Amino acid sequence: MGERYFDDFEVGERFTSRGVTLSESQILDFALAYDPQPFHLDKEAAAASPYAGLIASGFQTLALGFRMFYQEKVVNACSLGSPGMSELRWLLPVRPGDTLHTEAEITGKRPSRSKPDRGSVDMAFQVKNQHGEAVMSFLSTMILARGPGDD
Repeated sequence: MGERYFDDFEVGERFTSRGVTLSESQILDFALAYDPQPFHLDKEAAAASPYAGLIASGFQTLALGFRMFYQEKVVNACSLGSPGMSELRWLLPVRPGDTLHTEAEITGKRPSRSKPDRGSVDMAFQVKNQHGEAVMSFLSTMILARGPGDD
């Protein structure tokens, strides 16, 4: 995908990332560093939990989901960050061996009234597993630069 800027995006446009398979060691490493709950970190405790086995931290799924989207180079040339996200939902557990990918859709777009060199794009994200099931969803607003000569 070539370099894109705010004016190049259209409401309704969709993007799908390549997949990434999450290993047990990646789940354990992340949990040890950032989310040491027993069902993320301890196989025996996880087996006795309501999840009946080891699951990835939702925060790991969120970080991985965004990384997969960013690696598709959809907004790399124009991203100026984000003021936040909303409606984050962890819908299904992510287990070792699951292959995830990210799907994103532009749901809104508006040029900045105060800064003509940028605009905001609203996006709905879903992270899906190898069965096509949504394991996580969230909404995010991204601030995107306008391209050279677009202001």
